[in-house]
Amino acid sequence: MATCSSTGSFPIFAATMLLHFGLLIARLDTTGTQTGVCYGMIGNNLPSQQEVVDLYKTLNIPSMRLYYPDQGALQALSGSNIELMLGVPNDALQGIASSTSTANDWVQSNVVAYSSTVKFRYIAVGNEVSPVNGNSQYVNFVLPAMQNIQSSISAAGLQITVTTSVETGLLGTSYPPSQGAFRSDVSSYIDPIISFLAGNREPLLVNVHPYFSYKANTGSISLSYALFTSSSVVVQDPYSNLGYQNLFDATVDALYSALDKAGGSSVGVVVSETGWPTAGGTSTTIANAQTYNNNLIQHVKNGTPMKSGVLETYVFAMFDENLKTPAGEENYWGIFTPDKQAKYLVSFS
Repeated sequence: MATCSSTGSFPIFAATMLLHFGLLIARLDTTGTQTGVCYGMIGNNLPSQQEVVDLYKTLNIPSMRLYYPDQGALQALSGSNIELMLGVPNDALQGIASSTSTANDWVQSNVVAYSSTVKFRYIAVGNEVSPVNGNSQYVNFVLPAMQNIQSSISAAGLQITVTTSVETGLLGTSYPPSQGAFRSDVSSYIDPIISFLAGNREPLLVNVHPYFSYKANTGSISLSYALFTSSSVVVQDPYSNLGYQNLFDATVDALYSALDKAGGSSVGVVVSETGWPTAGGTSTTIANAQTYNNNLIQHVKNGTPMKSGVLETYVFAMFDENLKTPAGEENYWGIFTPDKQAKYLVSFS
């Protein structure tokens, strides 16, 4: 995710919300949907891993995204019945891509060792690696790392989806959604990954952040279109005859179109991050974050105009993270403050 700078202090009314809501965030009803929450750990004031897992359990949050194999978190997840998306961090990709023994060691230490008591749903091999976003040094390692992790998972007798998480900057065309296509300068990177996923019948994980699109284009994107509050169609796709009332749907459907054009019509999409910050940026208020996340959670139960059905989604994030740099909106995506107080009421029911 991109970053920007700001002091990011909460508005006065937030203190009242913290006092009244505390841990009274609505219990999560997972019937008919699969909406998890990302557990970022870039902070020096966060609760213990066991406290965090206990909070997920108390709220009946069904799934967690963990960005790297923190051993305390894996131990705390034991017996929790929480489904886990476990990340292989970018700085581990080269070693795993270059050595099957390194891949085996990683899988044995972080997956097999916990597989009898932790419900692994995905292994996300790399996060937002791209030829065009500043971390291109990892591009050549993503697919071979996926292949080696997949081989190690299979050799261990486990059935866990191996995929990767990308960002929407890989799209060269996203408007209208039916014309969505990946950038020509990323095709040599993403096309083989799509072929791997199609061959294994696995989805692509995508971090979808309407907030950043809105922030960069406030003159042409309305806040209501970004927050799911538009009362009528904003974008009419002349090629598909589908209408779009929110930017999230338009982005996801552009991804579906891009996958189809790249030979991945059978590859599904899992939204591995989405949310709205409460401070530090443009329209970053507690009220807007509450509106976005509540509307999102209800909306993804029905999919998008192009693809009906449940769209598996992970809300970003469980907590504010005070050590993300540079300081700014990146520090304020949490539903909770680090002392486990709810910043606003969220209903997953």
